[in-house]
Amino acid sequence: MPSECPFCPSNLDQRTIRESNDLCVFLQGEEPVLTGSGIIIPREHRETPFDLSREEHAATFELLPEIKVRMDRDLQPDGYNLGWNCGAVAGQEVFHCHLHVIPRFSSEPFAGRGFRYWLKQDANKREASA
Repeated sequence: MPSECPFCPSNLDQRTIRESNDLCVFLQGEEPVLTGSGIIIPREHRETPFDLSREEHAATFELLPEIKVRMDRDLQPDGYNLGWNCGAVAGQEVFHCHLHVIPRFSSEPFAGRGFRYWLKQDANKREASA
């Protein structure tokens, strides 16, 4: 329900908003492991990126270069991961569309392992359907 959604504007901690435009906001909180990471969310409640309007999609990607400039200046990361989780099986926990913007550093224990690394492990292979 949007009234209970932690990412809907009326429920946001305004102190976490770092960048915004008419249709989207960039939130950045205090994540103890993924220092500096944040999310771009539409102001309107949309469950996944498949539900975004063309204008919301464009607004998301208008914020992205602004966010990168600030992160490059403030954090000097060595790379970035960008990603959406769509649906519970894909790891989505809050069902308000959010694009993760995660700065990555060569000093991390898992440096060089992107989103797909974990999916490509033999332990993740599913049985073929009949």
